[in-house]
Amino acid sequence: MGMVAQERKAMAIKVDAKIWHSRLGHASDSKLSHISFLQDVSFNFKDNICDSCAKAKHTRSPFPKSFIKTTECFELIHCDIWGKYRKPSTAHASFFLTIVDDFSRALWVFLIRHKSEASDCLINFHNMVKTQFSKSIKRIRSDNGGEFISNRMKEFYACEGILLETTCPHTPQQNGVVERKHRHILETARALMFQASIPKRFWGECIETAVYIINRLPSKAINNQTPYEIIFGQKPEYDHMRTLGCLAYYSSIETGGDKFEFRGRPGVFMGYPHGTKGFKIFDLEHGKMAISRDVKFVENNFPFAHLKSKNSTSNNFEIPTWYEDDYVKEVGEEKNKNDVVRESNQETVPTQNNIDNELMDFFEKEVQDEETVTTDEPPNEPPTPRTTRTRLPPSRFLDYKVTLPPSIDHAKPVPGRTSSTVHPLSNYVSYDNFSDSHKVFLAAITSVNEPKSFREAMQDKNWRDAMQREIKALEENETWTLETLPKGKHAIDSKWVYKIKYKPNGEIERYKARLVARGFTQIEGVDYHDTFAPVAKLVTIRTLITVAVKRNWLLHQLDVNNAFLHGDLQEEVYMKIPQGFSNNEEHRVCRLRKSLYGLKQASRTWYQKFTISLLDIGYKQSYADHSLFTYQTNGKFVALLIYVDDVVITGNDEDMIKKTKDHLNTSFSIKDLGPLKYFLGIEVARTDDGMVLSQHKYAMDILNDCGQLGCRPSSFPMEQNLRIDKCHESHKTDASLFRRLIGRLLYLQATRPDIAYAVNVLSQFVSDPREDHMNAVLRILRYVKSTLGQGIFIPKSGGFNLVAYCDADWMGCPFTRRSRTGYLLLLGGAPISWKTKKQSVVSRSSAEAEYRAMATTVSEVLWIRWLLKDFMVHLRDPTPLYCDNQAARHIANNPVFHERTKHVEMDCYFVRERVESHEILPLHVTSKQQVADLFTKPLGAQPLRDLLGKLGVRDLHTPA
Repeated sequence: MGMVAQERKAMAIKVDAKIWHSRLGHASDSKLSHISFLQDVSFNFKDNICDSCAKAKHTRSPFPKSFIKTTECFELIHCDIWGKYRKPSTAHASFFLTIVDDFSRALWVFLIRHKSEASDCLINFHNMVKTQFSKSIKRIRSDNGGEFISNRMKEFYACEGILLETTCPHTPQQNGVVERKHRHILETARALMFQASIPKRFWGECIETAVYIINRLPSKAINNQTPYEIIFGQKPEYDHMRTLGCLAYYSSIETGGDKFEFRGRPGVFMGYPHGTKGFKIFDLEHGKMAISRDVKFVENNFPFAHLKSKNSTSNNFEIPTWYEDDYVKEVGEEKNKNDVVRESNQETVPTQNNIDNELMDFFEKEVQDEETVTTDEPPNEPPTPRTTRTRLPPSRFLDYKVTLPPSIDHAKPVPGRTSSTVHPLSNYVSYDNFSDSHKVFLAAITSVNEPKSFREAMQDKNWRDAMQREIKALEENETWTLETLPKGKHAIDSKWVYKIKYKPNGEIERYKARLVARGFTQIEGVDYHDTFAPVAKLVTIRTLITVAVKRNWLLHQLDVNNAFLHGDLQEEVYMKIPQGFSNNEEHRVCRLRKSLYGLKQASRTWYQKFTISLLDIGYKQSYADHSLFTYQTNGKFVALLIYVDDVVITGNDEDMIKKTKDHLNTSFSIKDLGPLKYFLGIEVARTDDGMVLSQHKYAMDILNDCGQLGCRPSSFPMEQNLRIDKCHESHKTDASLFRRLIGRLLYLQATRPDIAYAVNVLSQFVSDPREDHMNAVLRILRYVKSTLGQGIFIPKSGGFNLVAYCDADWMGCPFTRRSRTGYLLLLGGAPISWKTKKQSVVSRSSAEAEYRAMATTVSEVLWIRWLLKDFMVHLRDPTPLYCDNQAARHIANNPVFHERTKHVEMDCYFVRERVESHEILPLHVTSKQQVADLFTKPLGAQPLRDLLGKLGVRDLHTPA
């Protein structure tokens, strides 16, 4: 026996048997006796019954025994979802997805907020198996839940060659492996929870810790081996394991420079974080989770038990405000005998409903509020009566008016449906119209989620490697030098931003981790001076793509590696050492020698260097849009558009395109991403008769992030005749959430002119949003769900005729009485520019409001005509400008009505000059044919569909 094994054995004998029993999740003595260094420890719990085990593991009968018939890992996996639990976890999860490998009995659990998230988890798990274990999942066994048998998942199974095995109705025994594992997980989690009096809102941590322990315990099903050693080929380590919920003092390095501040903080041990060598500690003082490797444990002290005890007189811990297990106190704690739920003495045959209820009861031993449970078939018996109790807010909230952002409660399951939601996405999204290769691409960009924080990224080796590559590239580029911070100077902080880059076929090209300086802390005049740098306008992007489609040019996409690092920094700027990368010299900082993402001047220095590089090989910079560069010689033409570090290039000279790529790669190092498919969140799909630009994934992300994937859809974005004002009598809502949603919807307008009016109206309330405003935003999201794949269509035919429409709603704003301008420009039948904007002054008549709208539209038309010259598109005929107001058209054509128009004379002369120079041709259009109505008023379902049809808007994702 080796020295390490002897030390472990000696340590095990010293530690009391009950401590090891607690550390290992209250495992049975038969399991503990098979751990090598515990074989000499006496485990006899038959005489001395463990109280937590008795409470947690008492059951009626076990599931039928199943036998392993597979021959290797991941040949067959069993999947099932547990929930919905009535109290969300600390991660806001109400369900968890369980995956069991049939051969090794290894467990994986994913905490999820909605059942619809299970599909993404399963796809991500499949990718992890392929990457980490170089194996492929051959069969998946599950029940008939909609999250496993949706159209999207069927396409995934077919693409990956996976066989799906579903259970027969009312026969959960066919999926007995995962059903039994649910029971095992819940038994262990409850034992951990009861022993330490852990509040129920930490049930997610208990579940994850239970799975961590189970994977390291011997199992009879696999000849008393552990799942861990079968999967990884080595025995698990036990030295680091401690009792969940015990007192833990962890190292605190944030002392604010105070030498007499505490170096250790009290907390509660809450499990083992994935992908990090440390412990998860709940800070008792601040009420938040922390990760630390330097921890001292007191395994016989359970802080939650002290906090929860009403008769405790201990002053070791002050009860923090975060502790209250329920955020509402209950009145009428004593139940009336008539309200007690009666138990039936009649034995019933196990069904799916019974098993689901039994599993739920493992966690919920007290009477709960009534809630709907999704089942494959409605129960035969009437629902059991539930007690009702009045619920009041805690006394500390009596002086506050607390409101939450409204949510749409349309996702309650209905008996008889197999889907997890009344309005599943599969009813509104289809991939049947796409080629197989494009389906793979769409599946790839929607299946992998990018981490939102450094802690989340550290749990994935791909992102850890990406951060290592980024730091290495920065050091090789000599971006900084380590120096002592001079007196009087300050060092800015930095953060990590994560992005997945895709190949044209949908495969992941690379995981990109970008170090971004927090430039908002820079001081103007000291750390930076000039900052302006242009980026491509969305109108220019749509115009370039339209010209390329109509001329049948190739569209290619490039990505510049570490673009901002190529800019030379003139100012003296210092930055703290990046998160996750420590240095032995604690007081050193990074003096930036070259530009870095996030710096105020970074974009300017990069843009200047990129511009010089293109001008050196003969490109000319556009005056209409400084981010556009063109190359023309002897009928050959190439256009290049840059948006920060993303480049689109097109033209009729493939040799010059290749030469440009080679030049940029030599100067800056670029990635050639091939044909344009995904640019700035815009998906590009080619069809036989043109191209469709949409933001399907971006729209899905918006719905997912605000929990509206299961909402009831709407056929139009804003109710007609809806009066929206400042609503001071309405309660305030979450201003941060409202602003975030408005900002994301504003960008969604890049391919969605149908939501422009509604978003513009609501954006004026971002400073003080109310509940009515939030409800209106959620209405837009409901409409977005029903049209997820909708986008603008660019036809190959139609030439380059430029047509404009303008309209105004006179005195449309209820509290300023200003009018709203709306316009639309079509190039060869493709919408390239549109806008909804409130006018800056009050108009005295409808003609005046329409004329101001006409002047705004003329300005845009002139700029578009100027821009088209850069693409060798020279318009000889005047641009038709359609307006449904006869008076405004007469003012444009004739110098009349001076008394009525002298206060708008500047606009009159501006438009009239363009009419006389034959650049603009004002024409009348009837109100029914006025396409710009879309941008000045809310429309019903049918009028909206009619106008979108005239615009050529398409939805390739519409189910057949």
